[in-house]
Amino acid sequence: ILSLDYVEQAGQQTHNPLATLPPNNVSKTTTMNRETRKAEFKKGVDTLEGRRRRTETTLSIRKNKKDEGLAKRRMLSSVPTATVLGGTISTTAMTGSDTSTAKRYTADDIPHLMSQLRQPNINDDQLLGAVRGFRRLLSVEKNVPVDEVLEIGALPAFVQMLQPGINSAVQFEAAWALTNIASTDKTYVIVDAGAIQPLINLLTSPDATVREQCAWCLGNISGDSAPLRDAVLSAGGMQPLLQNISQPENKSLLSNSVWALSNLCRGKPRPPLGSISSALPVIKKLLHVGSLLDDKADLLWSLSYISDGDDANIQAVIDAGVVETLVDILGQDNSALVTPALRTIGNLVSGSDAQTEFCLEAGLMPKMKLLINHEKKNVRKEAAWVLSNIAAGTPAQIGQVLSSGRMQDVLNLSLNAVWEIRKECIWVLSNIASGGSDEQVASLVSLGAIHSLVTVLDMNDTKMTIVALEALESILEVGDKQGHEYVAFLDESNGISAIESLQEHESEQVYNKALEIIEKFLGVDEEEEENLAPKVDGDTFSFGVNPAKLCPTNDNVMQHATFNFAAI
Repeated sequence: ILSLDYVEQAGQQTHNPLATLPPNNVSKTTTMNRETRKAEFKKGVDTLEGRRRRTETTLSIRKNKKDEGLAKRRMLSSVPTATVLGGTISTTAMTGSDTSTAKRYTADDIPHLMSQLRQPNINDDQLLGAVRGFRRLLSVEKNVPVDEVLEIGALPAFVQMLQPGINSAVQFEAAWALTNIASTDKTYVIVDAGAIQPLINLLTSPDATVREQCAWCLGNISGDSAPLRDAVLSAGGMQPLLQNISQPENKSLLSNSVWALSNLCRGKPRPPLGSISSALPVIKKLLHVGSLLDDKADLLWSLSYISDGDDANIQAVIDAGVVETLVDILGQDNSALVTPALRTIGNLVSGSDAQTEFCLEAGLMPKMKLLINHEKKNVRKEAAWVLSNIAAGTPAQIGQVLSSGRMQDVLNLSLNAVWEIRKECIWVLSNIASGGSDEQVASLVSLGAIHSLVTVLDMNDTKMTIVALEALESILEVGDKQGHEYVAFLDESNGISAIESLQEHESEQVYNKALEIIEKFLGVDEEEEENLAPKVDGDTFSFGVNPAKLCPTNDNVMQHATFNFAAI
């Protein structure tokens, strides 16, 4: 029984310090994370940038549907019937809770609903009616009166309804109301009110509908920000959630729990590996064909988040035994699965050479032939990123990229694709030019790489201009060593004039690199310098220029281009 006395006392709970942290949507805020590339294979821009973690500030693969739509989910008024997989479940809270004849509440009803909660001896039916009224208010599609519900002081009551001994139908409605508050920018107030622990406790409720709703709410809290995600993990939310995934009572509970798991694994700063690694065996089991989970996209996104870390994170995913499954998924005709699987593979090959080799031995390269020409633009970009990370590896791994049969596609994309894809393709060329053997660099040049690199020099992207200059420098060094006329190839692509013009570039780094290339490879040769040196003829200096070429010969024109400084 909930009384006014409790509501007043609950309103005096200790302030949670997490509330001082501003909401930070993990799904939309990430940071660039470039990982170490072997220095002996990288002569280019920076020895730390040959292998690059996926920087989500430049990715849009997941942005539209996953980040903006699914980081948080609101549950509207209609309640789907749960699918029973084994045994029976209580559907008291769900059946008949919303019908076409149900009262439609508005913000004007909030004072009345609150007065019902304040009754001294409220019974279960009255309590259920009041909280259901609040929940319906918070479940409308537009103009959700969250502020009004919070201002009147209903939140502490919702949290109290999650405590042991409360009717499961009431717990379900209260968790639903909290879920929809958590789907807004007011998520932190739920944490302030102390809702995390009772929500986690109810993940072991005997009522599957209550467990599912609490998992949903915890997923919204975790999806709000890294601090709130960590609060759920620190409170012990992972293990009971995994229990519901491992032993689901119905498909709906399984699906929502897997989605909540993906939010527990996502976000920057990353959660500690130790707090999420226990999910890997469960994920592996569910990825197998024939599992109860129809849509495995959220499982794959979880893997992509876990693998987006240092070599320890990458090795944990490899050790989980999922790489062959991921590679198999890359061959499927389902971009919703291919996208997160490819992202995970890209993270794995950004690790050590041994970790990259593990993926290659699982049959990765044949799949890249399809993905680099995928109908989805963002899949093509991810595929180019994966190839660039492989090309940052050993000469043998570079050889696999060159012999994959897709290099011509990479070169075509480097010239004709949208800039996001072109950049990734330029990284492929740069990594081969910087880390490949002389023979591999020669092979790259024979495919037309110099022209592709030159086209980047006039783009308004300082970083990529430097990447292209570094690659061209590496190519010219090989040409000098092997006696190849790569300077002539550069000139044919208008590369010499492009590099010379970069001496006027606003970036000092670009200017210095352009000047270095000019002085090292494009300067006058020794014979030309001898011709330009002044010759001493008595007290005069003659600069080796045929005067007949300076001026036409006639009686009124000077016959010799000499200057006598002795008379001065």
